[in-house]
Amino acid sequence: MMKINDSSRDHFILVGFSEYPRAEFILSLFASGFYAMTLLGNAVIILVSVLDSRLHTPMYFFLRNLSFLDMCFTTSIVPQMLANMWEKSKTITYVGCVVQFSVALALGSTECVLLAVMAVDRYVAVCWPLRYTTIMHQQVCHIFAATSWLSGFANSLFQSSLAMLLPLCGHHRVDHFLCEILIIVKLSCVDTHPTESKMLVARMIILIIPVSIILTSYALIARAVVRMKSAEGRKKAFGTCASHLVVVSLFYGTVMFMYLQPKHKYSQHQGKALALVYTTVAPSMNPLVYTLRNKDVKRAIRKVVWKDSL
Repeated sequence: MMKINDSSRDHFILVGFSEYPRAEFILSLFASGFYAMTLLGNAVIILVSVLDSRLHTPMYFFLRNLSFLDMCFTTSIVPQMLANMWEKSKTITYVGCVVQFSVALALGSTECVLLAVMAVDRYVAVCWPLRYTTIMHQQVCHIFAATSWLSGFANSLFQSSLAMLLPLCGHHRVDHFLCEILIIVKLSCVDTHPTESKMLVARMIILIIPVSIILTSYALIARAVVRMKSAEGRKKAFGTCASHLVVVSLFYGTVMFMYLQPKHKYSQHQGKALALVYTTVAPSMNPLVYTLRNKDVKRAIRKVVWKDSL
């Protein structure tokens, strides 16, 4: 466990947006609204995909996992953020901070892998339609989903363990609205370069491998679509992949914009704003993407609502 010699062992101070009290109140309303949208939208996706037997397919099995993951991810961050925004005390316990950055990192890592799994599912659906149900049978889907969750939590366990071994030596002021693992590492009073290097390798593995799978899957899908002679077939293939492509673009676009900017162009205020979008807005978009572009989901929602109204 981390050895620290004063109050940093008990709590951290999350500065957040406290420098701008009026803006902080407006941002809290903004975050509350999107948090409610995330919970409601993803809960609806899970509910209708369970109740409608026509949605008992691999695609919607993985979508349920994604929806549940997004609900957990925002819940690991937003309630604590709102509590700090609405109270004068901006503290979070040491244990709470460790739990927050560990869980958030685990869920973010899981989403990286899960999106790659969903890309493979789309590849099989487009390129091997006649063998789709044979290849993506229930056991394979469960193995893929378990691999996503286990790899995400394994990555978090590795990085979190490294962070918890570093002494903080009394540093407990965090210039952010959440406990982000790299920020906590930088609070240490010892040389953190070896730890950061190990974490970088872990992040690259959990990022590059899924991205490579996604790019390869869609390259093969694109080749298959180009070879299709039927315009209707191309349209169906595009409809099959469009929602997933939008979700992938939202997720990786936000992550890359947050972490791959040149340091001389990056400010802490900008980092907070981007993190707010990443933790509140992005998870609320997935249900919208899948309901607005997907006739099956819209039909299932109407069916559930109609039944409930009887």
